[in-house]
Amino acid sequence: MVGLTLKIRQYQSSDNNAIWKLHCLALKPTGAMLPGGPWNDDDLNDVQSEYIDNGGDFLIGTVDNRIVCMGALKKKSDSMAEIKRMRVHPDFQRKGFGQIILNNLEEKARQFGYTELCLDTTTKQIPAQKLYEKNGYHQVGRTTYAGLDIIFYEKKIK
Repeated sequence: MVGLTLKIRQYQSSDNNAIWKLHCLALKPTGAMLPGGPWNDDDLNDVQSEYIDNGGDFLIGTVDNRIVCMGALKKKSDSMAEIKRMRVHPDFQRKGFGQIILNNLEEKARQFGYTELCLDTTTKQIPAQKLYEKNGYHQVGRTTYAGLDIIFYEKKIK
């Protein structure tokens, strides 16, 4: 895996099976995977309308044409977007790919005119918390949902 080149592009409908696999593969080991349902994963059934056609974006990271990471930007209001679906394949974690996806999503948010970003993660996802805090996201609240302790973050962007 020496000299990996990550390429970032927008989601295509042909990616759907691969993003579902990546979603499950990356989330399951964290202990934060919930059973599917309208409260959890239905957005992945229609990425185009949920994200791309609705003031956001869905980015895919590939290495040698293999999808190894992803992340989404979802419109919350005219000024705020939410970072969603940040996933990195376990074999490609700790290589900076999450940072690259996050950087690209933040740049997209600026291009779309958003001035604030929000996101959430679970208390079980320590590497995700560290990534967000390192990038200037600050905790704004906590809750418990389906047995998981959730942390809410926000960040102002220029």
